[in-house]
Amino acid sequence: MAVVSKGVPIPELVSVKRALLSVSDKSGLVEFAKALSDRGVELISTGGTRKTIAEAGLPVKDISEVTGFPEIMDGRVKTLHPMVHGGLLSIRDDAEHVAAMTEHGITGIDLLCVNLYPFEDTVAAGADYANGVENIDIGGPAMTRAAAKNHAYVTTVVDPADYASVIEALDANGGQSPIALRKKLAQKAFARTAAYDAAVSNWMAEQIDEAAPDYRAIGGKLNEVMRYGENPHQAAGFYVTGEKRPGVATARQVQGKQLSYNNINDTDAAFELVSEFDPARTAAVAIIKHANPCGVAEASTLKEAYEKALACDPVSAFGGIVALNGTLDADAAAEITKIFTEVIIAPDATEEAVALVAKKKNLRLLLTSGLSDPRAKGLYVKTVSGGLLVQDRDSGVVDDLDLKVVTKRAPSEQELADLKMAFRVGKHVKSNAIVYVKDGATVGIGAGQMSRIDSARIAARKAEDAAETAGLAEPLTKGCVVASDAFFPFADGLLSAAEAGATAVIQPGGSMRDDEVIKAADEAGLAMVVTGMRHFRH
Repeated sequence: MAVVSKGVPIPELVSVKRALLSVSDKSGLVEFAKALSDRGVELISTGGTRKTIAEAGLPVKDISEVTGFPEIMDGRVKTLHPMVHGGLLSIRDDAEHVAAMTEHGITGIDLLCVNLYPFEDTVAAGADYANGVENIDIGGPAMTRAAAKNHAYVTTVVDPADYASVIEALDANGGQSPIALRKKLAQKAFARTAAYDAAVSNWMAEQIDEAAPDYRAIGGKLNEVMRYGENPHQAAGFYVTGEKRPGVATARQVQGKQLSYNNINDTDAAFELVSEFDPARTAAVAIIKHANPCGVAEASTLKEAYEKALACDPVSAFGGIVALNGTLDADAAAEITKIFTEVIIAPDATEEAVALVAKKKNLRLLLTSGLSDPRAKGLYVKTVSGGLLVQDRDSGVVDDLDLKVVTKRAPSEQELADLKMAFRVGKHVKSNAIVYVKDGATVGIGAGQMSRIDSARIAARKAEDAAETAGLAEPLTKGCVVASDAFFPFADGLLSAAEAGATAVIQPGGSMRDDEVIKAADEAGLAMVVTGMRHFRH
């Protein structure tokens, strides 16, 4: 039998006679308070929560009546008191605890309902440092942790989504709370305070420019349980961190079946890529398969951009993810739905486009209400055995870089535009990455190979396959430009790209053999620019 401490067994059922409610999110509060009151539960509350409950005509006692002490310091000190924490932490079946409660006039609190100051929303809205600090909750987490620790006797509610299930449990058990529910809610309470503290500590690290703090906490809230992870034998869940960044985590799903783990991963990759293209400058479309782009293009319309992107690798595009940097219109929707597509993600969509997509009932349509900012700061986290790798999001943008021509021939205006696009796309291709671009569209992409020359050859071969599918006499790599996500360690990769038809090259530079590579480019008549910035993506 499970015990609390000193051998005291955990009771299976605990009567709920007294509840303390103190919430920032007041959705469902009155209904929950009424349900408790109707079942004979005494209500205690604080500040605005007490006012809301009282205005609903429900009997509620102010916290100061319990503590015998008024709220002070602008409400910073109101629940940090032995009358509160003694009521939450007391072991009701321990003689010494009962004696202490009697001596000091402490009455047990059987249910705690707390949700915390909206710190995450406050800082996401751009609050200054002082307002951010002021919205760090102290009393709420302290009470929550106390109640959750003493879940043997206290039911801890931190989420309005749980109000109904708590009332149902009380009704099913004669006004008593079952241990299974108390344990489940206690775990959720500790996870909530952990995620809250993670948000606070990470925000503070950003405020003081601490790139690698001694302790790093990562937290999130379950958005949905996945059917499985990357493979059917792997359990998975989708958690959101509260970052107000347009994308798959914050998008509204208009239609289609539930997104899978792989769908979410690929859709995020697609939208982050297409967000690199300013819609004020051009319409752009990215088609993603297995987190790698198989076609990206820009044009005067989304329909034309999609057609150009599809032409890069129409075989791989089947069953892919399509991301757009503008409002999905009927012309683009009609074109996209001609082949099997898993997900379409865009900032918005017209009614006509939504109706066209609706004809494909399993096709997911996600609307984000905006594009991601490619320059925005943020954290990127990967797990390794026994640890976490945490780094800044890759916020480098080619338009901000000082491009240097290192060959005898400078690129033409069209070549330079295509070079920038190729490097923009290459940032989102798994390393080693080679991207061929011509006239604002990718015409060959080589991704994730162990050697750069292999990526160059694969990209060229894919271009040949696409030309054959389209009935073209030669691949579109003839007269294209090429981007490499990192420097060419040897000239062979560069020469392979030249053989494919590339006339200009963009790469970070920085190899011990840069001179050799530049010399090879000059001998082949290529123009080359270096960026000074690498875009490895593993």
